[in-house]
Amino acid sequence: MLRLGRREFGPHERVIMAIVNRTPDSFYDRGATFRDEPALARVEQAVAEGAAIIDIGGVKAGPGEEVSAEEEARRTVGFVAEVRRRFPDVIISVDTWRAEVGEAVCEAGADLLNDAWGGADPGLAEVAARYGVGLVCTHAGGAEPRTRPHRVTYDDVMADILDVTVGLAERAVALGVPRESVLIDPGHDFGKNTRHSLEATRRLDEMVASGWPVLVSLSNKDFVGETLDRPVKERLIGTLATTAVSSWLGAMVYRVHEVAETRQVLDMVSSIAGHRAPAVARRGLA
Repeated sequence: MLRLGRREFGPHERVIMAIVNRTPDSFYDRGATFRDEPALARVEQAVAEGAAIIDIGGVKAGPGEEVSAEEEARRTVGFVAEVRRRFPDVIISVDTWRAEVGEAVCEAGADLLNDAWGGADPGLAEVAARYGVGLVCTHAGGAEPRTRPHRVTYDDVMADILDVTVGLAERAVALGVPRESVLIDPGHDFGKNTRHSLEATRRLDEMVASGWPVLVSLSNKDFVGETLDRPVKERLIGTLATTAVSSWLGAMVYRVHEVAETRQVLDMVSSIAGHRAPAVARRGLA
């Protein structure tokens, strides 16, 4: 079972986490949701299309202009509070690696801290424990926040992913984070080349077998673009194919840009697996 905010999810549920970037320089939307009203409209649309979690980020993952903790908080804290006011039942996640930002967004109503940089600030898990919120424990290959990988090597990439993410998850629980609110993430593209991310996808069932709910952040990433030689705006098909494979292998939460398309893929895989009835079943019965 996964418990986040007011929601509980069973082992066969597939959960969508919709991305809402409060940045002017996001690699995908180039600042489309930097201002409040477009961002709130994005939240409303994502919820209507089937997202249970809204993931709010104030700093883009890649290199770029320096963003202080104060500026990151300015971009996210008030917005978290407004989303909580308008959408009381939605699960609010904040993508941050900084404990001080984590504390501020938890005060504003966040339910989940998405630590995409693999414990770069160990205090973030302590914040999650103090507020009783969830935590995403990610493998980033030891990379510093906002850096790109360069000639990274692993003897066994999945062994390293498991060692790091399970270790972070166990530390979080030892600190007091509710066990049922901790997820692990292989960290596609983070501290990895394309072959590493493909292998991590191929072996996701090993993460699932650890017993921790698995979150994957696949949406329009470079490993998809390089695999198919497609620019950012032409990676949806590759993303959805990777989503289908990840769902079949047991990943539970999907951090995405395109919610409606992802919902259809996840529902279709769940029905093939026998965990979801068809929405309509008339063929051959009339």
